[in-house]
Amino acid sequence: MSKIGSLRSLQLFACFFSSFALLLISGLADNSSTSNSSNDNKTASKKSSGGSTGLKILIICLGLLAIGAFTVFLFKLWQRKKRDEQYARLLKLFEQDDELEVELGLRD
Repeated sequence: MSKIGSLRSLQLFACFFSSFALLLISGLADNSSTSNSSNDNKTASKKSSGGSTGLKILIICLGLLAIGAFTVFLFKLWQRKKRDEQYARLLKLFEQDDELEVELGLRD
């Protein structure tokens, strides 16, 4: 069940990154529009500058969010691995005790 959960979170992470990449590409494509007249040029540059700044802020926020999500994902993965190692160590400890009891004749 935990493998399904980790696969699901990996798919979610890949989906998030692909949508982030599409947003970035569409934002870069929007900067190519310009006007012919000088007044419209100044207005268009102000609008594209404001839109560009907003897009940059959005991209930075999404990037930080993606980094945070990836960090949480790696931390959870590390915790699970550490828990599995501790559980394996515990099982090994009890297996050694059983073998010792059999050798001493305390248990069949």
